[in-house]
Amino acid sequence: MKKSICIVTPCFNEEEGIRDCYDAVRRVFEQHLPNYERRHLFCDNASTDATVDILREIAADDNQVKVIVNARNFGPMRSHFNGVKNAEGDATLLFLPADLQDSPDLLPEFVKLWEQGYEVVFGIRANRVESFPMVAIRKLYYRLVSGSTYLDMPPDVGDFQLVDAKVLEAIKTFDDSYPFVRAMAFEVGFKQVGVPYTSQARAKGVSKNRFFHLIDQGLNGLTSFSTAPIRAALAVGLILSILSIAFAIFNAVLFFTPLGQEVPRGTTLIITALFFFAGTQLFFMGIIGEYVLSIFNQVRNRPLVVERERINFDDPDGKPKKK
Repeated sequence: MKKSICIVTPCFNEEEGIRDCYDAVRRVFEQHLPNYERRHLFCDNASTDATVDILREIAADDNQVKVIVNARNFGPMRSHFNGVKNAEGDATLLFLPADLQDSPDLLPEFVKLWEQGYEVVFGIRANRVESFPMVAIRKLYYRLVSGSTYLDMPPDVGDFQLVDAKVLEAIKTFDDSYPFVRAMAFEVGFKQVGVPYTSQARAKGVSKNRFFHLIDQGLNGLTSFSTAPIRAALAVGLILSILSIAFAIFNAVLFFTPLGQEVPRGTTLIITALFFFAGTQLFFMGIIGEYVLSIFNQVRNRPLVVERERINFDDPDGKPKKK
């Protein structure tokens, strides 16, 4: 009996490249992984173009393709995690982008390492085909997350990860209303290995991931698996308090010396200090607010997504389900 490998592909308005993504995965299995059963799960985040129609055509001709269509756009992280929760296979590729920036050609190498006993095989983006400013921003962010989190997660690791079935089942137990999928495999542990690769330029179309979404994902990663920002707020507050007390004592002592009588009593220093401390307080209040927002989103206990349609699933009633 063939082992099965499931590929999860989130998509939103990818009509130009979604068929290429499907064809690329099928080609890899036919040429390099013929002894494995291919399963491809597309989770569509309420596309407004022809993406869903194309996926229907693909699924009609290939019963190894499943499609989940959301009732509305629930954001890339929630839609992606819903796809992961519905994945089934002996191994699962947690994320294959519809734009093929992470190439399915790496899958045979991932599978080979998985067969050698590694339960998590993750890609490491050693190089990127992007503009220099974007590469620099991404590298800075990845190092910030990997350096501040309590997890042993190398820099430049994304969601491009092949995980064993037991790892997937552990990930499915996460009850996270705002999930950060790329860190979950590192949270649960198991035997892991990384594979360096070059992230390619988008094959077709333009990115649907707005800059706001990138910032949102970045903040979510910091607050989900790191206490460093809140500890930094505590440390900076303590240091500034000590410096303020020391400065006050210094000025009090200086006042009773001859030199102190000659120092002009201006307001520049007071105004500068006021703006500095106010800015510092607002900055760290914002950090605390991010943690409060994470708690707020979690305790509301709302569904991860609401599905409008499922294609090629074996649900007895064939009805969309809340997740």
